[in-house]
Amino acid sequence: MAIWLDSDSRIIVQGMTGSEGRKHTKRMLASGATVVGGVTPGKGGQTASFSGIELPVFGSVAEAVETTGANTSVAFVPPRFTASAVDEAIAADLDLVVCITEGVPVADTARFVNKAVDAGVRLIGPNCPGVISPGKSNAGIIPAGITGPGPIGLVSKSGTLTYQMMFELRDIGFSTAIGIGGDPIVGTTHIDALAAFEADEQTEVIVLIGEIGGDAEERAAAYIAEHISKPVVAYVAGFTAPEGRTMGHAGAIISGSSGTAQAKKEALEAVGVTMGRTPSETAALMREILHG
Repeated sequence: MAIWLDSDSRIIVQGMTGSEGRKHTKRMLASGATVVGGVTPGKGGQTASFSGIELPVFGSVAEAVETTGANTSVAFVPPRFTASAVDEAIAADLDLVVCITEGVPVADTARFVNKAVDAGVRLIGPNCPGVISPGKSNAGIIPAGITGPGPIGLVSKSGTLTYQMMFELRDIGFSTAIGIGGDPIVGTTHIDALAAFEADEQTEVIVLIGEIGGDAEERAAAYIAEHISKPVVAYVAGFTAPEGRTMGHAGAIISGSSGTAQAKKEALEAVGVTMGRTPSETAALMREILHG
C-alpha cells in the first residue's frame, strides 16, 4: 500500500506548458506516474509532447477531470495565480492537490488551506517537493531514481533533506515520502502524515524531519505519544541557526526559546522518538531499528 498516491492515481499538471511544468511532467512520466493531461487557461485543445507521449491540454481543471478521470493535480503556477489554480482544483473535487509553488502569499494559503479542509481534499504544500510512492507514482519534483519501494514512511519539511534521507536509505526503500513544505501555513502537517502512516500496512517505521520555527514538531510529539505505535526516528534541522533570523523556509524563524531545534528535540525524545544529530546518523538509527 501507500498513502494518498498510488498506481491508481491519475495526474493532471496545472501549468504543464510552462518551463517548470513541462520539465517535471517529463520526469513524472519517466518515473512511471500516470499523467493524463495538463491545464493551461487559454490553451485548451492543444497537446504537449513528452518523449513521444502526447498529452492533451485543457482550459480548466473541471474539463480535464471530466475528460480524463483525473483524481490528482500537481500545480506549477506562478505565485500570483496560485490561489485561483488551487481553488479551481479543489472545486473539481480531486482527491489530492499538490502545490509546488514557492512564494505564495500567506493570506492566500490560509484561505485555500481552509477551503481544502472544508471540501475534504488532501492538499500538500505550497512550497513543497510533493509526494512519491516509489514504484507506484510520483506527484511533484522528488527524484524518482534515488530509491525504491519499502517499509519506511517519510514526512519532511525540507525538500533537500527529503532527497538526502531517501538516498541514505535507498537500499531499504519507502512506502511513501512526503515533502510537506516549510511555509508558516501548509495544507498537510506532520500529524496528518503520521496518522496516515500509522494506518498504512506497508509502512513499518517512520522518519520525521523537522526544522526550526513554529511548534509543528512539538505538536507532532504530542500526537505520537497518544496515537502512534510504530517506531519513529526524527531529525530537526537548525541547531546552529542564530536567534531571530529566518533560515531557508519562511516558517523557519526562532524567537527566544520558542521554535528552537533543541526544544523540538527534547519534546520528541520525551515521547520515545529516536533522534539523530545529523541526517546520516538519523538514517543509521533507522537501520538499527529495522535490522535489530
